[in-house]
Amino acid sequence: MKFESFCHSFQESSFNCINFESFSIIFKNLVIMSIDNDDGRGGGLHVSDEILGTIVPIVVYWLYSGLYCLLGGMEKYRLHTKKDEDEKNLVSKKEVVKGVLLQQVVQGVVATILFAVTGNDGDSDGNQQAGLLGFLVLARQLFVAMMVLDTWQYFMHRYMHQNKFLYKHIHSQHHRLIIPYAFGALYNHPLEGLILDTIGGALAFLFSGMSPRASIFFFSFATIKTVDDHCGLWLPGNLFHIVFKNNSAYHDIHHQLYGSKYNFSQPFFVTWDRILGTYMPYALVRIPEGGYEARPDKDCKDD
Repeated sequence: MKFESFCHSFQESSFNCINFESFSIIFKNLVIMSIDNDDGRGGGLHVSDEILGTIVPIVVYWLYSGLYCLLGGMEKYRLHTKKDEDEKNLVSKKEVVKGVLLQQVVQGVVATILFAVTGNDGDSDGNQQAGLLGFLVLARQLFVAMMVLDTWQYFMHRYMHQNKFLYKHIHSQHHRLIIPYAFGALYNHPLEGLILDTIGGALAFLFSGMSPRASIFFFSFATIKTVDDHCGLWLPGNLFHIVFKNNSAYHDIHHQLYGSKYNFSQPFFVTWDRILGTYMPYALVRIPEGGYEARPDKDCKDD
């Protein structure tokens, strides 16, 4: 009961902190870092890589999910009907927006601290090497970051399903979205957002050795990929569906009751699901009323 009370208190107090002051504190600290890193170059306010690495992924999240909101009326490409989205989900869209903003505040605070501690301005590392060598260094760092984030999130995500206490009091909040949609991608309990996404992202940044400049691209790409996986649409020509097995249909299986013990991998590859036997293949089936349905290709076990 003590931990349950802590989770509830943490969530309530965190929600109460979502206001303009929270964002202004983050921005103020980033501006201070920006001025400190200016070194007199240009004679004005230097928009640092730290600012961009923190702010750009948040802006990208709302822009990309906003695009999917505009496309949401395309019933022939939906994995679930709009009616199901409105009726089956167990949380209002207002609460979802509130929860996502909270997580982004936490991410901003952690990113500010991380950049301040590492003191990496992106000007003196391998990312700045020209030509093929520089490209290979950057590619290696991005790949390492992807694997670190995938590994962390797979095992943390799976454990939150296997541990009934953690699922009931923390992870079940995300699964209130039975029918996922784009701007609900980061709707989590505050503790889950901190553990899975924020700490996972920090580890990916540190282990890969990337600079804040490289992190702008990496975290923006990871954000777009996460939003796309929750968009609830199967659009023709979507490169994420072509390149990645881990996509909106794959993750939709996980959000359904029959698939809750499968497809834990996120946000990039399905490697750990395949290795550890939690991979659930699917078939996309056209349904008479329009749209698609992602159906598992094998029977889901209940044990």
